[in-house]
Amino acid sequence: MRGIRQVFKRDFKVYFISPIAYIVISIFLILSGWFFFSTFFLFNQAEMRSFFGLLPILFAVVVPAVTMRLFSEELNTGSYELLLTLPVSVRDVVIGKFVAAVAFVGLMLVPTLSYGICISFYGDLDWGPVIGGYLGAVLLGAAFASVGLFASSLTRNQIIALLIGMSICFFLTLIDKMLFFLPESVVGVFQFLGADFHFQNISRGILDSRDIVYFLSVCFVALYGTYLVIQEKK
Repeated sequence: MRGIRQVFKRDFKVYFISPIAYIVISIFLILSGWFFFSTFFLFNQAEMRSFFGLLPILFAVVVPAVTMRLFSEELNTGSYELLLTLPVSVRDVVIGKFVAAVAFVGLMLVPTLSYGICISFYGDLDWGPVIGGYLGAVLLGAAFASVGLFASSLTRNQIIALLIGMSICFFLTLIDKMLFFLPESVVGVFQFLGADFHFQNISRGILDSRDIVYFLSVCFVALYGTYLVIQEKK
């Protein structure tokens, strides 16, 4: 745990040294706020369903941008070799960077709590689905952060890492929207692979163990893949 904590503190601090973090947060808040409030007054309903409906698409772009530098930059500049001189293992590095990315995504969501507070002044907001939506958002952000971390471990180029991460995240987000192209025998399998399908279940306030297991499984597979790639590079 000490090694993980060291890597976490190091990478989380770097986020706020780089201007990229502030740019990503600003873009996320501007887009989410614009799309949410532009439709909120049209429907005139005290709910945050439109925000959570948009979140997977936004995360598919924003989260890979948050994680693209975690390994790519260090592999490119050679600072990863310096990191390994610390008393940390490859596992500590992978988990520490992952926790730093998830913490940053969680921090990015904090200002959006003001959306719910504003809505509560206009109507009777049901906070149950809102709490479920934010729980699902953290799980979705963790899953996409693990995918972005895996993409970052594959290349020294941050732009390539961003494109790989975005491609995988978009695939996981949109796969359940293309089920009508598939034969009925495999529809259930591909629907289960869709991140948006599981996220929308949780955002409605439905806590199903299958949805939680899905996100934890994506995190495990992507982090294990990252561990193998970095172990090979080492």
